[in-house]
Amino acid sequence: MRKFLMIPLLILFTLQGCIVSKRKFDDLLAQKVKSEGELAETSAKLDKATSELAVLNTSLNQLKSDTTNMGEVLRFTTQKLVGLNTEYDQLNAYYKNLLNSSGKLNRDLTIQKEQLLAIQDNLERTRKLNDSLSVSLEERERKVKDLEQVLANKDKAVLDLKNRISNALLNFKENDLTVNVKNGKVYVSLAEQLLFKSGSVEVDSKGVTALQQLAKALKDQKDIHIMVEGHTDNVPISKKSAYMQDNWDLSVMRATSITRILTKGGVSPNQITASGKGEHSPLAPNTTSVNKQKNRRTEIIITPDLDELFKILEVN
Repeated sequence: MRKFLMIPLLILFTLQGCIVSKRKFDDLLAQKVKSEGELAETSAKLDKATSELAVLNTSLNQLKSDTTNMGEVLRFTTQKLVGLNTEYDQLNAYYKNLLNSSGKLNRDLTIQKEQLLAIQDNLERTRKLNDSLSVSLEERERKVKDLEQVLANKDKAVLDLKNRISNALLNFKENDLTVNVKNGKVYVSLAEQLLFKSGSVEVDSKGVTALQQLAKALKDQKDIHIMVEGHTDNVPISKKSAYMQDNWDLSVMRATSITRILTKGGVSPNQITASGKGEHSPLAPNTTSVNKQKNRRTEIIITPDLDELFKILEVN
């Protein structure tokens, strides 16, 4: 009976053991499933982490490359920054110097402005002066041309007059009279032997004829002036009188006698002047008889009217 009692107990213990083992199995199975799930989840996470790690490695490599480039750029920009800082310091110092010297610059600017205004004023005055000089130069050139024309006309008139006088006196000897042009004037030199006896103031008939022919050549010339000059040698006069004390008186009286003949011949008294030089304007030294004969002469000096020239030369 005890044997039969043991069997159920054994079965009971066996069943209990089975029940306990099944629970463990179930627990283990559940734990396995759970572990497998966790493993799969962990594997997925690992794959994701591996993928992310690859991306991170790629990013890391790129970052390293970028970092290297940025390092180079940083070194370049650092050097540039140093240069810019240096330039800034120089500009800042220059700016401060400018600020410190601004007062002087303003004064210099004021002085330069005043100088510029003075130069402009001087330039304007110079321009006006230049314009005035240009006008004046044109006026002077016109006057010069007018003068040249008038002088040319005068020279021609003097030459024509000289030829007219020479033609009027062709009948007289060369040692009795000469006709020359000098300094724009016609000089008619008449020797004493043609006109006067020694010490006389009366013109000989031969001399009267010569003077009448000369008057005929001159009477129609209204634009001339005539000077009659008497000349003597240095021999004192032999007979003095109340009207004639010396050679000076003699020369004047001879010039007056010749002037009367010319005016009677038609020359206007307003155009003629009588004067005496006495012995004070000799042609040659009074040392020989020949020289003294040369000095005893009468010179008739015919001068063109220069009023036209003076009008041109007038300053307005």
